Amino acid sequence: MKSGQTMKARGYAVHPKEIAVLAFDRISPFHLSVPCVVFEDRAWAGLPSYRLRICAGEAGRRRGLRTTAGFAVQTEWTLKDAAHADVLIVPSWRDPQEPPPAAMLDAVRAAHAHGATVVGLCLGAFVLAEAGVLNGHRATTHWSAADVFARRHPQVKLVPDVLYVDAEGGRLVTSAGTAAAIDCCLHLVRRWHGAEVANRIARRLVVAPHRQGGQAQYIEQPLHDAPGGDRLSELLNWIVANLAEPHSLDSLAARAAMSRRNFTRRFRELTGTTAQQWLLGQRLAYAQRMLETTQLPIEAIAQHAGFGSAVSLRQHFSQAYRTSPSAYRAVFTRG
Repeated sequence: MKSGQTMKARGYAVHPKEIAVLAFDRISPFHLSVPCVVFEDRAWAGLPSYRLRICAGEAGRRRGLRTTAGFAVQTEWTLKDAAHADVLIVPSWRDPQEPPPAAMLDAVRAAHAHGATVVGLCLGAFVLAEAGVLNGHRATTHWSAADVFARRHPQVKLVPDVLYVDAEGGRLVTSAGTAAAIDCCLHLVRRWHGAEVANRIARRLVVAPHRQGGQAQYIEQPLHDAPGGDRLSELLNWIVANLAEPHSLDSLAARAAMSRRNFTRRFRELTGTTAQQWLLGQRLAYAQRMLETTQLPIEAIAQHAGFGSAVSLRQHFSQAYRTSPSAYRAVFTRG
């Protein structure tokens, strides 16, 4: 039986209690640790408490599952435990060309069938795809394996240039590689408990609570090698502090002392998205925080966030989150 309590607002999943993370032979310790550090018990800090289980995804539980770092992982939890959890996370997979064990695929199918949230981080998306639960849905994986994924799983709607994808009303979630798994796990916290709780966990991890853009920004060159990166970083900080102003592409390019064309190109290199899309994301994130932590009228929040009117805020909020600002506030307002 599901241990979570169904939320009121349309488009939001349950408050899960039990989270299972699959471990397997030759797993990367980093990939295994990401869901552990995000979902570890922080009840002492007034944050959500989860029962986190590391479950052996294949034979070798007694002798230990080897990691790529040379040490072994031992656990008392099994695939049977994973199949009955509220959330089942496959943190990666060792080889996109290697079919996962049948028992692992059966556990993924069973978890999905009983209504669990099933998550594939990085190459873990291959395991979900092999299990068939992603058929007909949008998904992503590490950019280096995107071509292989598309060939092996044409029935899945691959989105190769994003950090994570939330499909089937939050029940199927996949992420790009490595650090994007942190973005994805924080997204789950945000979906279950609101932006303020996710931000508090992100601050404890000393990471960004929400990165705009997609993994395309990491394929060609790292950010610190992009000319103009420092100037644009300063501009991004200024925009966040001045969301209420009516920013335009021309005004932002002028503030960065760039031509419109050069600004547009450099902005996408730095963030992986357009200035308009990034700005909308920042305004929506601000509106979320204000809805959760204040009793300001919707009209006032719309003005402070730069939407101009409550009508505009409601339209964009509904498109992004499939719920209204009022319904979101009713669910996430802290008493």
